[in-house]
Amino acid sequence: MRRIYFLIPDLQTAAKVTDELLLARVDERHIHVIAREGTALGDLPKASLLQTSDVIPAVERGLAVGGVTGILAGVAAVSFPPAGLVLGGGAILATALAGSGIGAWLSSMIGVDVMNSQITQFQDAINKGEILFLVDVAKDRVEEIETMVKMHHPDADVEGTEPHIPAFP
Repeated sequence: MRRIYFLIPDLQTAAKVTDELLLARVDERHIHVIAREGTALGDLPKASLLQTSDVIPAVERGLAVGGVTGILAGVAAVSFPPAGLVLGGGAILATALAGSGIGAWLSSMIGVDVMNSQITQFQDAINKGEILFLVDVAKDRVEEIETMVKMHHPDADVEGTEPHIPAFP
C-alpha cells in the first residue's frame, strides 16, 4: 500500500473528491481527511489518531530498540548467571520478547502525543482552511488515483506519496 497526500481547497470539493474515490473503488477505510481544528467535516472520513499521530513509527522503533536491549540483557544473563542458576537460550528469547513488548508499549505512549511527521509539512495549508487527504491505495493504483484527482479537480494539489503503509492501521 502507498499513501497519497493531496490538498483540496474547500469542503465542497472535498466531498466531491471523496465520492469520486469511492466510485473508483477505494474503500472508505482507506480515505482519511484532516482539516483545521473546529471544521465540521460532516460525512467525510475523518483521520483517526493512528493517522494524525506518530504512534505507528514509534511502536516500530520501540519494538526494535526494546528487542535489541532484551537480547543484550539475555546474553548478559546467560554469560554471567546469578549464583546457582543455570540459564539457557530460552532466557535470551524471553528477555528479547519482554524487551520488545515493553519498548513498543512505552514508545506508543510517547508517539500518541507527537504529530505525524508527514502531516506537519501541511500544517500551514490546513490552518489556512485547506483539506488534507490521505488515501491508501495499492502501489499499482497510485498513478491512476493521482490522475483522476488532477483531472477532475485541477485546484487539488497532489503532494506525493509515502512509500510504505503498515497493513494494520
